[in-house]
Amino acid sequence: MELVYQDGGTRLIGELVLPDPAKFGPGPYPGVVAVHEAWGLGDEVKRRIRMLADLGYVALAADIFGERHIPPTVPEAFEMIGKFLDDREGLRRRAGAAVSALKAHAACDGRIAAVGYCFGGSTVLELARGGNPDVLGVISFHGGLSGAGPHAPGGVKAKILVLHGAEDPLVPHEDLVAFLQEMKDADCQTLAYSGSVHAFSNPEADGSINPGIHYHARSDRRSWEQLKLFLKAEVFA
Repeated sequence: MELVYQDGGTRLIGELVLPDPAKFGPGPYPGVVAVHEAWGLGDEVKRRIRMLADLGYVALAADIFGERHIPPTVPEAFEMIGKFLDDREGLRRRAGAAVSALKAHAACDGRIAAVGYCFGGSTVLELARGGNPDVLGVISFHGGLSGAGPHAPGGVKAKILVLHGAEDPLVPHEDLVAFLQEMKDADCQTLAYSGSVHAFSNPEADGSINPGIHYHARSDRRSWEQLKLFLKAEVFA
């Protein structure tokens, strides 16, 4: 179902999926905000929120671009995410609007995590860097790791899980090293999957856009198991 919310004057159209009450009870449930890739709120993130609901979470696919815009071309998609990545405060605010919308929903018990893919992975890491008080944990799947600058010691409150393709050409190794240094005082777990590049969790990524953007079934399976464990044992324990 659609969930319409606002960031200032921008209308955002998220997609909400609730757990099956026959399996998980009437609720309310822990909530997970899922942030889409550069291609907008499309089929892949919708598939993921259904998978999250099947685990017992009320899941909201955030609409970062507004009006559920789907970029028609690769250059436009990269231009859009570039604008957000150049304005980290604006990106935190836009993602935070989704967090607030989910927290206010009657099906959510107020406990929230955020998960993101590629651009969405970068986005949820900004929620952690910005110290969003409503976010207990974030999970980045093959997201960019560079930030706007070091945060204050102790400024990151959310637990972090980074699931990274060890051969990802879009995330230079020096970004990984800098990220690990940045998060030395945070509660952060970082896993690098051998044989994997960017977008390893997306079955539609076939390398046609860029050879470094390609699905990897083994890493997809293992990273999803890590998500399940992290949410159950770490974030919502």
